[in-house]
Amino acid sequence: MGEEGQRRLLGASAVIAGCGAIGASTAQLLVRAGLGRVRVIDRDFVEPSNLQRQALFDESDAREALPKAVAAERKLRALNSEIAVEGLVADLTSRNAAELLGGFDLILDGTDNFETRFLINDYAVSLRRPWIYAAAVGSYGVSFVVRPGETACLACLLDAFGDGSRPEETCDTVGVLGPVVSLVSSLEAGEALKLLSGRAEALHGKLVSCDVWSGRMQAINVPRDPLCRVCARGEYAYLQGEAQPHITMCGRDSVQIHERRRALDLAALGENLAAAGVPVKRNDFLLKFSVPPHEMTVFGDGRAILKGSTDPAVARSLYARYIGS
Repeated sequence: MGEEGQRRLLGASAVIAGCGAIGASTAQLLVRAGLGRVRVIDRDFVEPSNLQRQALFDESDAREALPKAVAAERKLRALNSEIAVEGLVADLTSRNAAELLGGFDLILDGTDNFETRFLINDYAVSLRRPWIYAAAVGSYGVSFVVRPGETACLACLLDAFGDGSRPEETCDTVGVLGPVVSLVSSLEAGEALKLLSGRAEALHGKLVSCDVWSGRMQAINVPRDPLCRVCARGEYAYLQGEAQPHITMCGRDSVQIHERRRALDLAALGENLAAAGVPVKRNDFLLKFSVPPHEMTVFGDGRAILKGSTDPAVARSLYARYIGS
């Protein structure tokens, strides 16, 4: 990279969408490397079950139920106080994509679902902004750099394997082995460092897949699809809000409610629930209450996560009953 590359890295910026396993590890690597400006976006909070694979967090974060973006900002600032780090508690949607992702040199994938990845792909391709796809499930992981106008995009990649088909295994069914997270985030961060330090010629340009259990590594050329709905035809269904938003949360037996964006007074809500005999826990960022066999976590922007069900109808019913319609 050299001195000039390090200087360019210090003047560069990246936004990481999602701060779960891969997002947290990638953020840590880039902050330690001296990336000048980093934004981390995440909608969720830290739980004890996260710690097996989300190496940036610890038990104190889980005890406090800190939003991952808040905990990440604190940890990343402690790793490197000479750069700008920002954590935003938010759910990335078509309505706020420009606000959350705009103004950064590179977008990095730390998400847990393909709907959000397709949204990122739409946004990045529409603005010709580079982004890096990264994912892991079980002991298997993949990473691919998307450079609009020069490489295939995510739609080219997934449609080549059956019209955007989803893998049969998910983190709900097989979990995620911690070491594959470190490997995939290292691949993602390594390519990010090449781009942000001005060494794009060093990019390998391939889809890299790896399996830490079998020890297999593979690099595949991904051709651009001349009929791609996104990078060839300019059809941005996810960015335009035409596609169904992601609701169920990978590996959580949970449903997220985010149809409306409205500010909530968490203190007042907590008082009302407590007066109704509902057990409540609250910190500066969120409120949690139990309605056995379910648990609901409510954020200040009106979002809520219902734990104990993957049925959107149940989640909406409880949301309307305890928070309002």
